[in-house]
Amino acid sequence: MSVPSVVLASASPARLATLRAAGLSPAVEVSGVDEDTIHEESVPELVAALARAKAEAVAERRAPEETVGSGLDQVIIGCDSLLELDGIGFGKPVDAADAVRRWHLMRGRSGVLHTGHHLVRLPGGDSRTATASTTVHFADLDDAEIAAYVATGEPLLVAGAFTIDGLGGPYVERIEGDHHNVVGISLPLVRRLLADLGVAWNQLRVASG
Repeated sequence: MSVPSVVLASASPARLATLRAAGLSPAVEVSGVDEDTIHEESVPELVAALARAKAEAVAERRAPEETVGSGLDQVIIGCDSLLELDGIGFGKPVDAADAVRRWHLMRGRSGVLHTGHHLVRLPGGDSRTATASTTVHFADLDDAEIAAYVATGEPLLVAGAFTIDGLGGPYVERIEGDHHNVVGISLPLVRRLLADLGVAWNQLRVASG
């Protein structure tokens, strides 16, 4: 089979930068999915469902353009991340006050960052879904540190109200699991899902180069 092009069904700059740093050159197409309409029993199930909805929405828009034998070949990658703390999944804070409250809960504690991944290959629509989970141990910030970090605006832009690859890096003591998963996309997991779809990572990287 041919080597497919890659489409990232996400507006996340961090996910795009991670894929580019790993040698891929994905196109970006935002799904437009209303995340508030999707509900699941657990946080890992929810992120998987959200990732599936995003990837399938983009695949559905692109599928009419692609038929078997057309020579077109694409892989759509959908992702969604939530930080689980006390059994609750936290996405992006709604405002600065929410981010401050979140950090008061997180400081000195550990949470699990779950990222759902759903890949769809076109033409044909063959797909794979999996979730990666990474335990994150947060530093015990004082109130002034929390206020200063929230004032940067960064916590309002990301699931869990923190980054590991940006201004929030000093506030993450350690992790257990895949570093890239905390950024928003697990490269080892994507590699395995691609292999299940008949795509070798090294071929995809060379084709993007």
